[in-house]
Amino acid sequence: MDDTSSLCKHANNSKVAENLRDIFPFPYTIEDAKFFITSIASSKSNLIMAIAVNGSAVGAIGIYPQTGINQKSAELGYWLGEQYWGKGIITEAVNAIVYYTFHNLDVNRIYASVFDRNLASMRVLEKCGFTREAIHYKAVVKNNIVMDEYLYVKLYQ
Repeated sequence: MDDTSSLCKHANNSKVAENLRDIFPFPYTIEDAKFFITSIASSKSNLIMAIAVNGSAVGAIGIYPQTGINQKSAELGYWLGEQYWGKGIITEAVNAIVYYTFHNLDVNRIYASVFDRNLASMRVLEKCGFTREAIHYKAVVKNNIVMDEYLYVKLYQ
């Protein structure tokens, strides 16, 4: 709970929220930060961590293992406060969580979805060894804008 103020400060940014699913609220309040921290603390299947810079939470990254016929797959999601963009922080975090996932979870495929306008996130995934697997044309709507969704994947080697 010590991270609520820092999370709120960095998450409460329309430029962050515009590239995330609607479950990520905007505006982002202290109550939203508390709910997020409480929900991840009680999650038994998902691996979700803060991204910290100098001891302050400035983003989050998570792995969401799938079930049923997709049980060998996991979804990757992340966000970072705008003032830390372009510094290699997300690339480092993605590489670390991918390594951890492949070596500690029963997963052989990690995938991430990216809105067509989020070129920076596409570059991060490509730098981390993900390949573009598919484009889902006109598949997502965010703030009343219809966009393509790019699907990136990395397989365990």
